[in-house]
Amino acid sequence: MARLLRWGIASAGKISHDFANAVGTLPATDHQIVAVAARKQQDAEKFASNHGIGTAHEGYEALAKNPNVDVVYIGAVNNAHYELVLLMLDHGKHVLCEKPLCLNEGQSKRLVQRAAERKLFLMEAIWSRFFPHYRHVRERIDRGELGEIREVAVEFGFVLSDVDRLRLKSLGGGTVLDLGVYTIQVCLWAFGGKAPDKVVASGVLNDEGVDLEVTAELHFPGGGIARMTTSALRQLKNTATVRGSKASMTLLDFWCPLKLTDTDGTVLDDNLPAARHPFNFQNSCGLRYEAEEVRQCIGAGRLQSTSVTHAESLLIAHIQDEIRKQVGVVFPEDAQFAQ
Repeated sequence: MARLLRWGIASAGKISHDFANAVGTLPATDHQIVAVAARKQQDAEKFASNHGIGTAHEGYEALAKNPNVDVVYIGAVNNAHYELVLLMLDHGKHVLCEKPLCLNEGQSKRLVQRAAERKLFLMEAIWSRFFPHYRHVRERIDRGELGEIREVAVEFGFVLSDVDRLRLKSLGGGTVLDLGVYTIQVCLWAFGGKAPDKVVASGVLNDEGVDLEVTAELHFPGGGIARMTTSALRQLKNTATVRGSKASMTLLDFWCPLKLTDTDGTVLDDNLPAARHPFNFQNSCGLRYEAEEVRQCIGAGRLQSTSVTHAESLLIAHIQDEIRKQVGVVFPEDAQFAQ
């Protein structure tokens, strides 16, 4: 039985603001944010004041030890995910962690294993999967209306080359982790979660040795192919087209779609409710969908979501590792967590 879920927020940055703002559009009888933690007390207090949160913690251990928190949303930078998820799991908290789950497959495997050992819910926050348009396309694919899926074409790019979280190796930067998690997940999703049997990738690196642009192909058993491009150097169309033997559909702004081109060419529109504050990122009110998924799963005693399974998060991490290997992006954590 789904119940009131009491959230803690780890990190008081932009995406955490958007998540808290989105959760604020859900019924207060279902979701309550009871605590926030940041490295600096003043940041936590400012965030708490802004979002009407009762407790502000300095440091993440205090949040992990807070007995009033059921589940923690982790909105920290990529290279902090591994330690923060472990900390929360080890203190008995369920976790929703921003994507990418970790920097590599080795770290991700350890987190999935720890969550299973502790019998706690863990989900990588691939919010795209919970948008109504994704659910709609999935139903159409499952009913066979597109026929056999043969191709996915997806591109995701913005001018982001001066953004620290993307350009710095020390923050786990690069488009494969920041944007590629989206392009990879939509390819796997369209092909029903099957693993590709070949990955071919090339890319452009900056002076830091992180990728600013990547082109990759995922080749699936049976001849299906997914073509993806990520870029921090230029604005791309940011669409994902799923082509089957009978028909195709296109998700516009595919990572958070409110528009969908149907098989007959008509455009289906969706909308999001108004929130208390402005958002930092596009369509961030849609984060409410993944928050409700977490509540439903925890209420039903499930340790993972059927829409973003642990196996699929590990597959995404595996593909990211393979792409990084081919384009020449190496993190210090890769040797430490070698498979």
